[in-house]
Amino acid sequence: MERGDELSEWVRTLDSVGSADGPQVGGKNASLGEMIGALSERGIRVPRGFATTAAAYRRFVEENELLDGIEKAVAAWHSGESSLHEAGESIRQSFEAAEFPEEIAAAIRRAYRDLSSRCGREEIDVAVRSSATAEDLPEASFAGQQETFLNVSGENALLDACRSCYASLFTDRAISYRSERGFEQDDVALSIGVQEMVRSDLAGAGVLFTIDPETGFDHVVVIDASWGLGETVVQGSVDPDEYTVFKPLMGVDSFRPILDKRLGAKSRKIVYSEKKGKETIETVETSEDERLALVLSDDEILQLAEWAILIEDHYERSMDVEWAKDGRNGELYIVQARPETVQSQKKAGALEHYTLRRKGSRILSGLAIGEAVAAGPVCLIRDPSEIESFREDAVLVTSMTDPDWVPIMKRAAAIVTDHGGRTSHAAIVSRELGLPAVVGTGHATEMLEDEQEVTVSCAEGEEGQIYEGIAEYDVETLSTDMIPSTRTGVMINLASPGAAFRWAQLPSDGVGLARMEFIINNAIKIHPMALVHYDSLEDDEAKERIAELTHGWDDKEAYFVDHLAFGISRLAACVHPRPVVVRTSDFKTNEYAELVGGQAFEREESNPMLGFRGASRYYSDRYREGFDLECRAIRKAREEIGLENIIVMIPFCRTPEEADRVLEVMAENGLIRGRKGLAVYAMCEIPSNVFLAEEFAERFDGFSIGSNDLTQLVLGVDRDSEDLASLFDASHPAVMVAIRDFIARVHARHSVVGFCGQAPSDDPRFARALVEAGIDSVSVSPDGFLGAKREIAAAEALRDSARGTKKR
Repeated sequence: MERGDELSEWVRTLDSVGSADGPQVGGKNASLGEMIGALSERGIRVPRGFATTAAAYRRFVEENELLDGIEKAVAAWHSGESSLHEAGESIRQSFEAAEFPEEIAAAIRRAYRDLSSRCGREEIDVAVRSSATAEDLPEASFAGQQETFLNVSGENALLDACRSCYASLFTDRAISYRSERGFEQDDVALSIGVQEMVRSDLAGAGVLFTIDPETGFDHVVVIDASWGLGETVVQGSVDPDEYTVFKPLMGVDSFRPILDKRLGAKSRKIVYSEKKGKETIETVETSEDERLALVLSDDEILQLAEWAILIEDHYERSMDVEWAKDGRNGELYIVQARPETVQSQKKAGALEHYTLRRKGSRILSGLAIGEAVAAGPVCLIRDPSEIESFREDAVLVTSMTDPDWVPIMKRAAAIVTDHGGRTSHAAIVSRELGLPAVVGTGHATEMLEDEQEVTVSCAEGEEGQIYEGIAEYDVETLSTDMIPSTRTGVMINLASPGAAFRWAQLPSDGVGLARMEFIINNAIKIHPMALVHYDSLEDDEAKERIAELTHGWDDKEAYFVDHLAFGISRLAACVHPRPVVVRTSDFKTNEYAELVGGQAFEREESNPMLGFRGASRYYSDRYREGFDLECRAIRKAREEIGLENIIVMIPFCRTPEEADRVLEVMAENGLIRGRKGLAVYAMCEIPSNVFLAEEFAERFDGFSIGSNDLTQLVLGVDRDSEDLASLFDASHPAVMVAIRDFIARVHARHSVVGFCGQAPSDDPRFARALVEAGIDSVSVSPDGFLGAKREIAAAEALRDSARGTKKR
């Protein structure tokens, strides 16, 4: 049937409608028709189907004389004569008892027969979805307010499902939602979308966003996936896989810009029911193989990302999309697309930064939703029937949420759930409400007690934390408006890949220090040599823990390479194409030993700060194989994922000869200085780096001054000594002499010199001294960025003024 053909005024085929038809068939159905008409030629697959019209709904209401009862029930709720639940139940019962006018029933039956014939079957299984005529607006999402019925087969079952869809326009949550947003109850009509079922019960399904739903970073597509029908992901009843794709590099050269792949628990799935009766679907446990396997292949991830970009470009806005994979033919389908209504509506230009000053012991953790901190008493609710017991401004703790929970979520200080991913109902609503939430904790309802005072922190990276007691914390508003410009570059220090995207809007000159050891410690947790020599490990406990952490990864070395590459790539993507300086691992031996399996590969040292660290490890037989893995991860991030803005930096390089040996090992791993634009920097943190500046400058493209170690070694002061803390001063004349001398001598060799540390934003004198010395850039923590820009701008103005005075 060609686009533009109609079955009747009561029913429209999806390929005959488009975005302009929202008033007739609702936002959801209009969007599906728009994609069929505009994007199917671009390769996007949308299941065939039809939609009932708003006119059909209004005729149904009129024929059954339902409007008067709706108005009376809602008026009684508003006046307090009845509860919201009583009003909604009364209206729904009247809809369920009503009959379809014969002409509408006949039109639906005929459309179903035609759809079945087009699909080559007598009676196909269909999904029956509600589509309110005022839903999916950019400024207000009605998503999830009405019902969906899956695996519906036969004309009579279809009519029953349609009637239930009409009734679901008056669920308690839908009535409340419309009332709060200023919609009259009769302003909104309902269209019903009927589509051929995608047999994702035999494969998988999920949700994707064309913007990071957590931070609003719009350069990525974030995909959640789980086995079975997609309702588990939408509802948040499972912990899904999560994949992140970098949009700017899609279609560029042969890059495969997948920034991250996270394996979810996926403990259950929704499938077709084998039971007889009205229940057409059921929830079952997944197998161990399913839990340990990723739902999507890399090719499928990239295909969905490509479609996401096409959809976003067509609608010219960030989108929230549902997808499904058919287990019969292996094909992917888009089953819904609507505007993203949370992050895309936020105004850019301001960031709130939360800093915990004093906190209790950690109780448990999960995925952080938002970046805020909140504290209060726990209110543990296991079932919606207990909603009335919720206390204002308490921390809601439950297994999972659905739209029925929204009224109490609005009254919560924070939300904690056992299950759910970043696109679950709890996550989406928490963002919309501006609440911190920690989802997918696994055991919150078991470990937290009613009335227990806790602090919910989402301000420490991708992992949200629940702490005992009421913590002390500061809130600082960072404005990106009126930031002065500087000739000296101002970069940021980043360590946590999970927190990187939230700082993308800072007008920084790049990342001046990305600490690899943070990724290893937090995302990998295992000593690299223990992965290389896993089969010969004698520590059974460590071996068991490694097997647990690497489940799903047959190749233990690949586990390290992939996780490290993904972490580095997230840090590099947030400022692309500006440079990101990635420092190779700089653990001390005692810190390496604390990694899983590390005891077998590290010797005890009397002074680890001056021991086997930095460059000396990389060419040593004791760690060389571990450094090989680091190099492989960097190469994957640059050459496979495509983030060529990554610069490698070598820490604690004591001699030029040591530099030669490290560069040789890197070259053997395919990281050749100058090849494919690769720049290699070194830290300047040892007096020998200053004394032999010219020789080091022959071997490296740039440097970053590490003030802590340089101060320690110039002044002979242990940086960790409390007794000597008063002597530890990065701005001491002796240290400043070394810094100025190094900058001048390296500049003479045409190399660049940066500075990584907080001192320029904390101490105006230090900022001025660096500017006067001719530093090319400084790199500070993100929350120190604004202060650093101001101090450096002032220092540059003073220098310019002084030079002008001298000229006169």
